[in-house]
Amino acid sequence: MPARIAFAFAFVCVFASLATAADVKKPNIIYIMIDDAGYADFGAMGSTQVQTPAFDQMCREGTRYTDHYSGSAVCAPTRCVLMTGLHTGHCRRRDNQAKANRNKTDQNGLVFLKDEDLTVAEVLQKAGYVTGGIGKWGLGNPGFEGSPEKQGFDHFLGYLDQVHAHDHYTDWLWNDGERMETGKRYAHYIFEEDTLRFINENHDKPFFLYLPYTLPHGKYEIPADDPAYALYKDKPWPQQVKNYAAMITRADMTVAKIMDLLKELKIDDNTIVFYTSDNGPNAPFVKLLDSNGPFQGIKRDLHEGGIRAGMAVRWPGHTPAGEVSDFVWGMRDVFPTLCELAGTETPANLDGISVVPTLLGKQQKGHDAMYWEFPPGSQQAVRMRKWKGYRRGTKSPVQLFDLDTDPGETTNLATKYPQIADQIAAIMTQSHTPNEFWPLDDGPPKKKKK
Repeated sequence: MPARIAFAFAFVCVFASLATAADVKKPNIIYIMIDDAGYADFGAMGSTQVQTPAFDQMCREGTRYTDHYSGSAVCAPTRCVLMTGLHTGHCRRRDNQAKANRNKTDQNGLVFLKDEDLTVAEVLQKAGYVTGGIGKWGLGNPGFEGSPEKQGFDHFLGYLDQVHAHDHYTDWLWNDGERMETGKRYAHYIFEEDTLRFINENHDKPFFLYLPYTLPHGKYEIPADDPAYALYKDKPWPQQVKNYAAMITRADMTVAKIMDLLKELKIDDNTIVFYTSDNGPNAPFVKLLDSNGPFQGIKRDLHEGGIRAGMAVRWPGHTPAGEVSDFVWGMRDVFPTLCELAGTETPANLDGISVVPTLLGKQQKGHDAMYWEFPPGSQQAVRMRKWKGYRRGTKSPVQLFDLDTDPGETTNLATKYPQIADQIAAIMTQSHTPNEFWPLDDGPPKKKKK
């Protein structure tokens, strides 16, 4: 073989081996997001009532984040923020249903992702990842551009419409764009089986598995013979509360099976797992279970109880074990973070930042400020270091709270620190991009004079 050809052949072989090595080093990514569990519904986040041994073990073997935030205070916009890396002042879906111009929406007041929307799944798919989603999508129904198979998912099993997802005993689900009959089996059992199947079938290649499980969202129902329900059946609680607690534990049992399978397949050290909830809890669980912990607010509320979400991240040999971090980050940061983990370029103009240094236990600069808006009540909120600003109505005065000393947002410090309140008001104004479906009003409705 001539020397020049031999050199070229050797170069190709070396390049191919390097490429293969690079592919092997790409971590598998599993993002688990259960539905409507409160910040303090996890043992490691302070629950004394609800059992979550898998979450707690992940915190011991990985890092627990105390200042992690949801994308929004309800389901659909949270998923939109997570998928697009844009906060609710910029993203396409800012509430479950449109507040205005419903006749112009995609379907019955619903606004779906469009072709021009770029999702993290699309970017990871192009970077060589097998992409899967199992659970509740909520960003595009069948036949629309926003359906998961048109937004970067090689596989999706579950509910596309969020109202359909209220029925845990549905007789059908969507499976890769096709209707799949279920025989009214408890849907989470199907999700668990498909999750383990996906990991088994794709463990020898880089994969991204998004698990927006529907538990413990209402309807609050679980099979009476489920081992999770047995833990709560004798509690002196209303049936709804028993079911809710059992549903959280049931989802956690699935996480335990995922972690066991990663070890069995010997891909544990090359798989980063995120485990969180999509927004704050509903009112019935706050009193008996203390679901929002020290925080004011529940689901649909931009106070801390509505948007702060417990988070555990585990990646053996990479994330510090047993650490607790108060670094401020949230679901808008998932897109750029996963891009860095995958070794691919991060799209421009995202609202999030990569938090890979933080996940690896290193120091990094955080957000200057984080912004949320929620059309019902025209709520706006900003987290700026230790400060939290909140208002209802774009011309209403900002309420200012020091989260270091007042996590329950009980003492308004706006008059004491007017410059900070004004700075936050300016951030609120700058961060809101007007949208025909999600207008924000000047202020709360005035009470009628009697």
